Amino acid sequence: MRVYVPLTLTGLAEAFKAGELGPGPLTAYAVTPGLREWYLSDDIEELEYAALSRAALASLRQLALDPDAVRRRVVVALDVPDGTAPSDPDRGLDPAALGEVRIAEAVPLAKAAAVHVDSDEARADVTAAAAAVGAADQGDDDAQFTVDGAEDHELLWYATQEIPNLLG
Repeated sequence: MRVYVPLTLTGLAEAFKAGELGPGPLTAYAVTPGLREWYLSDDIEELEYAALSRAALASLRQLALDPDAVRRRVVVALDVPDGTAPSDPDRGLDPAALGEVRIAEAVPLAKAAAVHVDSDEARADVTAAAAAVGAADQGDDDAQFTVDGAEDHELLWYATQEIPNLLG
């Protein structure tokens, strides 16, 4: 099962140093029944992209909580055994929980398939979006427009061997 773990570059550096993502439980995003129903698609690539996008938004929320973090969203794609990342069936189609899963224990970084990170060109929009995401979550349309500006930037794909270069 492919899951997407939201981080910041600081979190990625910590995971790289420790050799694992954790400790558990970890919040991640995946193609869940609720995400499938919400997205209304059977195309697995589109569904995976939707899960990745949900993780990117969660990364943005982490940036909002850490004013010292570099303003670039980070998502680690992991392959975990089926059944090890359950969704909460009680939250079903709750918009805040679409695609959300929990991984009970730390996961070796060696299980990572790839890392997705914003380009340097996205920093200004990501910085503005991190400042606005709280207001957007409260229903502020102008703030949501700012958050959408960051979401317009595609995350770049990096092989796990490139993590040291990302951390500079």
